[in-house]
Amino acid sequence: MSTPTLPQPETPAGRPAANTWRLWILMVWHPAVGMAVDPVAVLALDTAEGADPAQHTVWVPLVYDEANPWRERLAEGVSPERIARWDSVADVCQIAPAAIPEGAVDLRHAAELLLDELLGEVIPALPSRAGA
Repeated sequence: MSTPTLPQPETPAGRPAANTWRLWILMVWHPAVGMAVDPVAVLALDTAEGADPAQHTVWVPLVYDEANPWRERLAEGVSPERIARWDSVADVCQIAPAAIPEGAVDLRHAAELLLDELLGEVIPALPSRAGA
């Protein structure tokens, strides 16, 4: 006996629900902490076929130079294989998966909500970069 599959719920915008969305926090080396824990961006990826947008990145304001290593990596393109490779490498850049924020209506909104959380809670808790 097989279990019947339920129809996929949709967001108010008519998009497939967030089960195809993936979010990651892109971090760089923080000199005062001595680890790659300094968030510089949120990378959002929709794995659904024909997703629009299939990828979206929002950057932490005022960290342009610090974020350059990630800008260079993202310029090569984003794929699940590259993300897995970035996740497996321990260097000055780190990538961490993140949960989809509650209330996100589309992929862009999900990335922006996560960035808001980082700006409101995580980044203020880090010591100053100049403190190293």
